[in-house]
Amino acid sequence: MINNKTKYTQLIKTEAKRLGFLSCGISKAEFLEQEAPRLEAWLNKNMHGEMRYMENHFDKRLDPTLLVEGSKSVVSLLLNYYPEEVQLEDTYKLSKYAYGTDYHFVIKDKLKELLYVIQEEIGEVNGRAFVDSAPVLDKAWAAKSGLGWIGKHSNLLSQKTGSFYFIAELIIDLELEYDTPTTDHCGSCTACIDACPTQAITEPYVVNGSKCISYFTIELKENIPTEFKGEFDDWMFGCDVCQDVCPWNRFSKSHNEPLFNPHPELLSMTKKDWDEITEDTFRKVFKKSAVKRTKFTGLQRNIKFLKD
Repeated sequence: MINNKTKYTQLIKTEAKRLGFLSCGISKAEFLEQEAPRLEAWLNKNMHGEMRYMENHFDKRLDPTLLVEGSKSVVSLLLNYYPEEVQLEDTYKLSKYAYGTDYHFVIKDKLKELLYVIQEEIGEVNGRAFVDSAPVLDKAWAAKSGLGWIGKHSNLLSQKTGSFYFIAELIIDLELEYDTPTTDHCGSCTACIDACPTQAITEPYVVNGSKCISYFTIELKENIPTEFKGEFDDWMFGCDVCQDVCPWNRFSKSHNEPLFNPHPELLSMTKKDWDEITEDTFRKVFKKSAVKRTKFTGLQRNIKFLKD
């Protein structure tokens, strides 16, 4: 006879698949012992730059029971965003995750539905949905629940699907069956380290966030340091270099989430189009996109930095 734990675990994984998630893994909600010294060392070396929010809620980042009272399980989910078509070859580039509708909205809706189904089918289950918006170490939880390993570029990697996906969590007060971590398959490969335009991957598995192109083009509100002139490889919002060169991404398949499809104009825009972009075009092309985070003025700053 199937016990409740097995039944509930199967229900959650089946529903996650129905909602379009790439995969679902579950781990016990407990203190992330191995991550604590790593996170502390990273912060002490100031590798988070101006991202001061990374210093907040240190304990909550490592202990999900402080985020959701009585929590027993962390349900980790992956959602594919690899596009069918990419931008033109010789243009200013933006990270593939930002092509379509802002992922926060898309995933939050799916997580709410998943939690609703859990409560409908199982009964009173308390929990919270997290999409990159609270002090949760997404990649650590996904790795702990067997969805992949953390690669030398510090992104989660899976043998079947590479790394072009979003990670999200449901933290709930329900005991489930837990998955086990997978093994590291980076081997002796250093493709990501060798290809990083700004040498932000300082050693295998360590990324200096304050040297990353994504940090400069999205997080940094001041002027981009002139010492990085000519190093950005035409990236105006985010950067995919470490993922593009990773051998495991040869297995990436395009997503089937219509909301992640780009505005038709986006893929055909040339450098000249970007140079002359107006605020109206910006609003139209990036109506519900994550690119709005950098605002029109921020994108203009980034393009000017690439051009000058």
